[in-house]
Amino acid sequence: MTARTSDIEKAAGVLRAGGLVAFPTETVYGLGANAEDPAAVARIYQAKGRPPSHPLIVHLGGAEQLGDWVDGVPETARLLAERFWPGPLTLVLRRGGRVSPAATGGLDTVAVRVPDHPVARALLAEFGGGVAAPSANRFGSISPTAADHVRTELGDAVDFVLDGGPCEVGVESTIVDATGDVPAVLRPGGVAREDLEAVLDRPLAVHATSSVRVPGQHPSHYAPRARLVLVEPEKVVVEAELARELGHRVGVLLPPAFADTPVNAHAVVPVPDSVQSYAQGLYGYLRELDRQGCDLIVASLPDEDGLGLAIANRLGRAAGPRPA
Repeated sequence: MTARTSDIEKAAGVLRAGGLVAFPTETVYGLGANAEDPAAVARIYQAKGRPPSHPLIVHLGGAEQLGDWVDGVPETARLLAERFWPGPLTLVLRRGGRVSPAATGGLDTVAVRVPDHPVARALLAEFGGGVAAPSANRFGSISPTAADHVRTELGDAVDFVLDGGPCEVGVESTIVDATGDVPAVLRPGGVAREDLEAVLDRPLAVHATSSVRVPGQHPSHYAPRARLVLVEPEKVVVEAELARELGHRVGVLLPPAFADTPVNAHAVVPVPDSVQSYAQGLYGYLRELDRQGCDLIVASLPDEDGLGLAIANRLGRAAGPRPA
């Protein structure tokens, strides 16, 4: 779906006026505000119930704008931006003077990216500045991959929802810390670690936690209302049926290897063979199992190759301890 020009113009006007706009990216829908307006950025935190120390990502219209928003562009960042922007890659760099500290959680670093979605790019071009935007959902819950997800979850807290159809990637951007001499992946996402390593010609560590605060590192994130239990693939069916016998309304993310296995559960979602299709559909599957009234979801982790690492990260965070 391509949004009408009038809708894009309206959304840009809302941003200029200090309002909140939900807009599509190739990863998930973002909840955007003018990155230079502290009051507008504060509304993002309020709408999401997000801790103000939890930094946001600043979305730019093109890599040529990077120097306006950061203090220096290391060679590592330049190489990655040239290869993966526009696209699902976020770079953490030293904060420049233009971005409001409210958008960085008070840190001296800023997370920036150039999204690869025609509607997002048209909005950024029309607006002309940087848009601070986390995912357009309540803090810690399932990220939205369709405009209706945003409307259902945030309602009137959003001033305008720019509908660009379903998101193609389906999981958030990969975040790379490029502030020092040794880059590291702080959040797996839409760009695979293997592809980053090929460009940089060096192995990259994946940090579960780091001294640099970034989105997606809360102990529980991307979580459905139902409790999520992770087991080995060959144990998914047995675990689901045992939980059902204990009185749970069980939902199952059924691994491809067991697609023909009958499962006695409240709801079953077969996982696609393609890891790209699984990533694209993951949040929708979790939302559907919530919609069907499941109170427990049984799933397994995929192989951590390519996008499988991002899926495993999201399922692991979703199964973690819930926010207090």
